[in-house]
Amino acid sequence: MTSLLEAPRLVVNQKAKLVELTNQYLIRDPEGNELGHVEQEGQSKLRKVVRFVTDVDQFLTHTLGVYDANGTKLLELTRPRKVFKSRLLVKDGAGRQVGEIKQENVFGKIRFDLVGSQGQTLGKIKAENWRAWDFSIQDVTDREIGRIDKKFVGIAKAIFTTGDNYVVDISDEVHGDLRLMALGAAVAVDTALKQDARGFSVTDAVDF
Repeated sequence: MTSLLEAPRLVVNQKAKLVELTNQYLIRDPEGNELGHVEQEGQSKLRKVVRFVTDVDQFLTHTLGVYDANGTKLLELTRPRKVFKSRLLVKDGAGRQVGEIKQENVFGKIRFDLVGSQGQTLGKIKAENWRAWDFSIQDVTDREIGRIDKKFVGIAKAIFTTGDNYVVDISDEVHGDLRLMALGAAVAVDTALKQDARGFSVTDAVDF
């Protein structure tokens, strides 16, 4: 079975829960084999209570760990508290700073910059519609190296649940830190744009 860092197509499934107190995701291949998972880390019992009884979720810092099927940590993603624009700090499993995913705008077609650890531009993520669910991942030359969308052609229906699902395609030509950033983007898009429904979100702004 292809490893999480090598798989050309990933299906990201947000585990369905009655109340969203801890962000959890499964990552599978198109046949339904589990390649890894994402867990929210560092939440105290008090913080879970605060998330349940208030609408301050988007103003809290979130940390997500990305693990492969063997439980090895591959990435750590930290989204500092925000008001409108999001950014995610990306580290590898050993704690090395890989880069940052920065949201560039709030209205219209959403864009993110992929920035390396030295401040260099590695690429970008561009939404292709106002609903912000079809994204193109591009390198520094504007060449498409991946996609994030909800088109499930060729995906086993049995792997879907009532939670949010989306598909991530990453070119097998993408390696190193750019691949880590692209994998991080698969989680970043949902965390930045979809997890703040009880507060202000981009989809609230354009859904009228």
